[in-house]
Amino acid sequence: MSDIREITQALIKFRDERNWKQFHNPKDLSLAVSIEAAELNELFLWKGKDELDGVDRQKVQDEMADILSFIFLLAENYNIDIKKAVLEKIEKNSKKYPVEKAKDNSSKYDQL
Repeated sequence: MSDIREITQALIKFRDERNWKQFHNPKDLSLAVSIEAAELNELFLWKGKDELDGVDRQKVQDEMADILSFIFLLAENYNIDIKKAVLEKIEKNSKKYPVEKAKDNSSKYDQL
């Protein structure tokens, strides 16, 4: 069993034991991703470059886990293979951002 499938099954078990599937519609899962991402951003808000090493690693880890949990549940809802989706997106991005144009350049693909 893949790691992603194992995580997804653990999330489903956790969710179903609490009868929370009723609350996990695509809209609310998507909103939850955004909210958790905002909580991750908040950990870095107003920090200068020299303060970034002082951000609580455990809090970063917890927020990342929350984001991924909701992403995995959303993917499960739509029967999306996360590994395949990410690899396909990397392939698409490699065409939008060819190395010879994008290396050492943070511009958007249409400005390369």
